[in-house]
Amino acid sequence: MGYFMVCKEFIKDIPRFLDDSFTYKELKEFLAHMDTCEECKEELSIQILVTEGVARLEEGNAFDLQNEIEKRLEEAKSRQRMHEFLVRLILIMLGVAVFALLIFCFVYFGFDI
Repeated sequence: MGYFMVCKEFIKDIPRFLDDSFTYKELKEFLAHMDTCEECKEELSIQILVTEGVARLEEGNAFDLQNEIEKRLEEAKSRQRMHEFLVRLILIMLGVAVFALLIFCFVYFGFDI
């Protein structure tokens, strides 16, 4: 899958989105495509209705399609934001560790700055 997702790939990957089985990169591409393509957003709605709505309605439970879509998308975007935060945190910690190691080496080995 390249950087830009095409509709055919998007539609094929909807079940993986619904099962939460995307990698971070795949999820990012999926959400970016969905934000720009109304046809694919409609297909996502249909598949959510089929997979979630029918089962809930057969059980006698209420089902709000728009609410379910918004909930799923917000959860996915929240996971994406958390991943980006953790990556940034790790990079900052790595930078601090390298800086501390450099300071230690200068002090221990007596290098003059």
